[in-house]
Amino acid sequence: MRHGIVDAMRRNPPDDRVLTVFLITAFLGAGALGVIQALTPLSPDLLTLNQFGPALGVGLVVLLWPARVRALLAGAVSGRGEGAGRGGLLLSTAPLTVVSAAGVVAAFGGDVAAALPYSPLALFVVAQFVGACGEEIGWRCLMQPLLGERFGTLAAAVMVGLVWGVWHIQIFAEHPAYAVAFVVMAVALSVVMAVALDGMRAPRLLFAGGFHALVNLGMAMAMNEEAGEVLPMAALAAAAFLAASAWVFGRRGTRTGGALAAGDAR
Repeated sequence: MRHGIVDAMRRNPPDDRVLTVFLITAFLGAGALGVIQALTPLSPDLLTLNQFGPALGVGLVVLLWPARVRALLAGAVSGRGEGAGRGGLLLSTAPLTVVSAAGVVAAFGGDVAAALPYSPLALFVVAQFVGACGEEIGWRCLMQPLLGERFGTLAAAVMVGLVWGVWHIQIFAEHPAYAVAFVVMAVALSVVMAVALDGMRAPRLLFAGGFHALVNLGMAMAMNEEAGEVLPMAALAAAAFLAASAWVFGRRGTRTGGALAAGDAR
């Protein structure tokens, strides 16, 4: 009997169960929260409740596997501040990505105009940050390190990005090119965040949530991608891909330089 339990644990390690329960809850929880929002006066222009589906998933796995999940979340909301400079560079990447995409849209004759999607602006900014953190506590603070331990930072980032993109299930009601571009954008942004946050000892959730919120704010105020138009989403996907490439090559350059310096020291 004991050997049977051990064999079952090997075939289905705890991390697989953590991931499965988290994902099921993140998807179903988002759907349930969307239904709840329809019954409330809360404007989706201000905040969409389904953003908290991943947070519900984190909450459930914390209850089921507290020690393991606490280890994965270590440094998510606290830290010694190491890597804060890299976090600042991450935050600056968000507006640069959106502005680059807006420039492409304008160059192709698309509609680009500054607009205030909700007033007052301060409330909108806070709501976007809170909603982004509701997602990132799951995607970047739980799922990324969970998969990163097994597959490495970049492979995990691609997997998380694919799930993150598909989780926005409403995109599949739009033109197929729009949906593909959205998923490409999600994967690219996931890579940017994973590389920037890798090994960071500063509060990862604050930087991931800040980056996510800045991207959302930029899109809401300068782009027309939520209308289902392909051009803005394709431009965002291309700009995000370039940003991810810069972060990946920068990461490799830093590691190569470090290795060369270590060799010189020897």
